[in-house]
Amino acid sequence: MKQSPAQLWERFQQFQTEFPTLGLTLDLSRTAIERSAIEELQPRIYQAFLDMAALEAGSLANPDEKRRVGHYWLRHSELAPEENIKIEINNIRDTIQAFAAQVHSGTIAAPGGSFTHLLLIGIGGSALGPQFIYQALGSASDRLQISFLDNTDPDGMDKVLSHLQPVLNRTLVLVISKSGGTKETRNGMLETKAVFERSGLDFSKQTVAITGYGSELDQVAKRDGWLARFPMWDWVGGRTSVTSAVGLLPMALQGVDIEAFIQGACETDAVTRTPNYDANPAMQLAVAWYIIGEGRGAKDMVVLPYKDRLELFSKYLQQLIMESIGKELDLSGNRVNQGIAVYGNKGATDQHAYIQQLRDGLNSFFVTFIEVLRDRQGESIEVEPGVTSGDYLQGFFLGTREALYENDRQSITLTIPEVSAYTVGLLIALYERAVGFYAQLVHINAYHQPGVEAGKKAAGAILEVHHKVMAFLQSHAGHDYTADEIASAIQLPARAETIFKLCERWAFSGKVGKISSSHPAECRYHRPLVLNEAR
Repeated sequence: MKQSPAQLWERFQQFQTEFPTLGLTLDLSRTAIERSAIEELQPRIYQAFLDMAALEAGSLANPDEKRRVGHYWLRHSELAPEENIKIEINNIRDTIQAFAAQVHSGTIAAPGGSFTHLLLIGIGGSALGPQFIYQALGSASDRLQISFLDNTDPDGMDKVLSHLQPVLNRTLVLVISKSGGTKETRNGMLETKAVFERSGLDFSKQTVAITGYGSELDQVAKRDGWLARFPMWDWVGGRTSVTSAVGLLPMALQGVDIEAFIQGACETDAVTRTPNYDANPAMQLAVAWYIIGEGRGAKDMVVLPYKDRLELFSKYLQQLIMESIGKELDLSGNRVNQGIAVYGNKGATDQHAYIQQLRDGLNSFFVTFIEVLRDRQGESIEVEPGVTSGDYLQGFFLGTREALYENDRQSITLTIPEVSAYTVGLLIALYERAVGFYAQLVHINAYHQPGVEAGKKAAGAILEVHHKVMAFLQSHAGHDYTADEIASAIQLPARAETIFKLCERWAFSGKVGKISSSHPAECRYHRPLVLNEAR
C-alpha cells in the first residue's frame, strides 16, 4: 500500500471527493481501494441503489417484523407514501416547537418556577442519539441542562438523581420507550417517581412521554395526566429515531435549532440518494467498508473525531452499525455472521491511549478520522510563536494519519467545516444511509435485531428463576440448601449456576443467609426466620 509522496499526492487527488453543497469532504486515499475493485462491485452497487429507492418509497424493508422503514420521511415528509403520515410528521414537529416555546416562556412550568433541567429516561436508541447531540451542541447557555438515566443500575440512578435533588422541583422528566414495555426504562421511571414522591412532588405534573400509540407507557401517561405525549411510529427504528421526537424534543428543549438539524439530514439524504458511486459519499463509505473488510467485516472500525464535541459519536455509531450489520443470517437464510466492530474515543487523547497498538500491533482495523476545520468561536491565543492549540490538534491528526499509513494501516478521513446543528444532522444521515447501502451489498436485513430480542428473552427467563428461588427459600425459611438442591427442588436442574449467582448477590445484601465454602457447589443458603433485609 505504501507509495512515494508524488504517487500519494496523485492518489489523494483521485480518491478525495468534495461535496460542496454539504461542506463535506471524503478522502479514501489512505486505503487500499482501487478503481478495479469498485468496478467489480458495480452490479451490487446498482442493486443497492434500487433497493434503497424502494425502501424510501415504502416497501417492506423489515420482513421479519412486517414493517416499513421510514426514518428518511422524517426530514422530508413529502416522501411519505401516505398523506396521513406526511401530515403527522409535520404536525408533530410543530407541536414540539410549540411545547418547547411554552416551557422556555414559563407558560408550562414546574412547582419551583420555570423548568431549568431535563431528565431523559431511555436506553439504546432512545438515549444514545440525544446524548450525542447534547454533548455535541450543548453549552452553558442551554435553555435546559440535560441529564440521562440510560440503564437499570441502581447506583448509577442514585448518582444522577442525587445531583438533580436540589433542582428537582424545576426538572422536567422525559420518558422514552417505543414499545412502552422496556424494563430498563420502566425501572428508571419508577425509581425517579419514587424520588419525586419522597420530595413531595407530583411526578405526573413534571413528566412527558415519547412512545407508541396505545403502548403501556402511553396508557400510564394518559391515565395519570402527564404534561404531554409525543408519538414514536412503528416505521421508525430506535437506532434511527434521532430525527423523530426522540431527538427533536430534547434538542428543542435544550434550545438547539432543530430546523437546521433537519436541514442537514435532509440535504445529505438528497446527495446520498444520487445513484452514482462517485457523487455519493454514503455509497463511497459503504463500498470502502466492504472492500477493506473483504465483504465480511474482517477489519474493525476505529472512529477518531478530532473534536471534543464529537467524543460520543463512536458510541452512537456502535449501536447504529453493530446492531444493524451484526447478523447471523442473510436475507436468504444463509449463515453469514456479518458484522463490523466499532470503537473509538477522540483525538488527540488517543495519542496517549491506544494509538500505540494501532500503529505497531495487530493490523485488524481501519480508522475513520473526522476533521473539523473550525477550532472555536472567536480568536485563539498563540501557545508558541505562530502556533495555536488548534494548530497542534491538526498536527496530531495529520501526524497520526501519516504514521498509520507508513505502517500499512488504512484510514478514511471525513472533513466538515464545524460542529453545528446542520453538520450533526449531516453526519447522522450520512451514516444511516451508508449502513443501509452496506447491508444491501452483503445481503442482510439492517432493520431488525434478533440478538437483542434474544437477550431480552433470556433476561426474562432469569427473572422467572429469581422468583421461583426466592419463593422456595421463603417457604422453607430456616433451612439451608445448596444451589444444586434448590435447582432440583424447583425442577430446574440446568439452572444451578444461575441459582448460585442469584443467592450470592442476595447473601451480600442480607436477603438470605449463607454458609460459606471454598467450593461453589458446597455453599448453602437459607432464608432466615428473622430477616435482616439489608447490611
